[in-house]
Amino acid sequence: MKLYFSPGACSLAPHIVLREAGLPFALEKVDTAKHTLASGADFYGITSKGKVPLLELDDGTRLSEGPVIAQFIADQAGNASLMPGSGSLQRYRVMEWQNYITSELHKSYTPLFTPGFDDAAKSLHRQTLRHKFEWVDAQLAGRDYLTGAAFTAADAYLFTVSGWAKYVALDLSDLAHLQAFLARVAARPAVQAAMKAEGLLAA
Repeated sequence: MKLYFSPGACSLAPHIVLREAGLPFALEKVDTAKHTLASGADFYGITSKGKVPLLELDDGTRLSEGPVIAQFIADQAGNASLMPGSGSLQRYRVMEWQNYITSELHKSYTPLFTPGFDDAAKSLHRQTLRHKFEWVDAQLAGRDYLTGAAFTAADAYLFTVSGWAKYVALDLSDLAHLQAFLARVAARPAVQAAMKAEGLLAA
């Protein structure tokens, strides 16, 4: 399999899941500003969405959308920790978190990353996003990870989007449960390996 990624982008989440799952894969870096690969090839020629992550399977089939890719990876690996078995309530809990992170956290960053967006509007969006992270922080009280003691695909996603806060002047440093969670995830060998591979940590 091949994962198209951009360093530190939302593609970091399925990258972490791939390493946690122990599946063989290759990485293809995408310049998301120019929509090109290292070879100079047009990324739009590979996916009309022009977005990472994109997972290319051995037969050339391509799958997009991070939470779906993560679910696919975990299922292919048969890893019920990353994504519990089909039909189980535990699986729906992980999917519930995946949906919340993608719709309420991930997309809430969009105006904050948009150049030229009104500063007053950005301030309002920042406050709204901060309230959502406060709620997440409360859910993490007494838990190692989002759904309990086991690390899941949703944890990889939360770790990824939380890491963007420093780029948009969103201070989350006082959210003790969230900060403990982030430190716990950052210490995982698969996470360390993914971040080093993306140039986010020194090799």
